[in-house]
Amino acid sequence: MHNDHTILEKIKDKGLLPLYFHPDPEVCTSVMRALYLAGIRVIEFTNRGEQALENFSLMRRLKEAEMPDLIIGIGTVKTAEQARQFIAEGADFLISPGVVPEIAKVAAQHNHYWVPGAMTPTEIISAEHLGARFVKLFPGQLLGPAFVSAVKELFPRVAFMPTGGAEPVKANLEGWFKSGVAGVGMGSKLITPAVLAAKNYEELTLHTRHVLELIREIRN
Repeated sequence: MHNDHTILEKIKDKGLLPLYFHPDPEVCTSVMRALYLAGIRVIEFTNRGEQALENFSLMRRLKEAEMPDLIIGIGTVKTAEQARQFIAEGADFLISPGVVPEIAKVAAQHNHYWVPGAMTPTEIISAEHLGARFVKLFPGQLLGPAFVSAVKELFPRVAFMPTGGAEPVKANLEGWFKSGVAGVGMGSKLITPAVLAAKNYEELTLHTRHVLELIREIRN
């Protein structure tokens, strides 16, 4: 079990949290390997299909065998029951699209790290009251970097990460990082449908390295 601090620090370290779901277990594990080879050490697998639990379980076993320093969390957790199921399967952390008190409770009971999603100051306050110190801003494309700049000083103890709206291009990433985000969540803009369809995992590794390099340049 990783403590809260490690998870947030590892996401901050790279500035990028890749997220994806795929029904095919082989694709799930291959994407995980490709991201790991690129230098990624924290991944969010999203709970977006019937095979999510089964595939996640397989990914966790592979991680233990081949990538012990990889942290894998589960995203799109909307109920306490889902939270319990994925904690039982060894999820390192939970991410929700919104603020769900029942999930906060389950996470606290199991001493688990929970990242709620929010899109208003009221929701961020609710998340903070429930103990969250890391909030996913969702949908990021509707909020934009200006939102982060505006609310950041109201929440000095909360780190922010937009999901949706972050693109693998310098100008876009620059906007987000200059607004003060801890990192960005990136799904299909990073793990593109074309790469998945062609199973071109080497391309994914190269693309991910490029994005990590862009983030490093921006931060320096």
